[in-house]
Amino acid sequence: MNFDMIGPAIVLGLGCVGSSIGCGIAGMASHAVMSRVDENHGQFIGMSAVASSQSIYGFVLMLLMSNNIKAGTLPPLSAIGIGLSVGLALMVSSIYQGMCAASGIQASAKKPALIGKCFAALGIVESFSLFAFVFALLII
Repeated sequence: MNFDMIGPAIVLGLGCVGSSIGCGIAGMASHAVMSRVDENHGQFIGMSAVASSQSIYGFVLMLLMSNNIKAGTLPPLSAIGIGLSVGLALMVSSIYQGMCAASGIQASAKKPALIGKCFAALGIVESFSLFAFVFALLII
């Protein structure tokens, strides 16, 4: 049995798990708010989807890591370490991004002018997953 692709699978799996949890949290808030207000539904849906980007980062890293393992330039044990650490960073970032989106959706339902500021906060949380993604790119 070949365990070489554990690292790439971990980074993709954790990124996708985090994205689904984060989007689920924000989506539930979006649904609740849309039942109470008649405007900005598209913005609420857009805000609830922001946490999905971490699954894309995990997918790109999975492809690059698996190619490097096959080429012999990335040891499988190193890939497990990278996959676990970066995957956890992606997962936690997307969960908290979903929580941040949920509170932004609720706040902008009460005061629609706040929605732009709420997207800024989501960008700050996103930056941490981008840091992990870029650092992984630098070391693989």
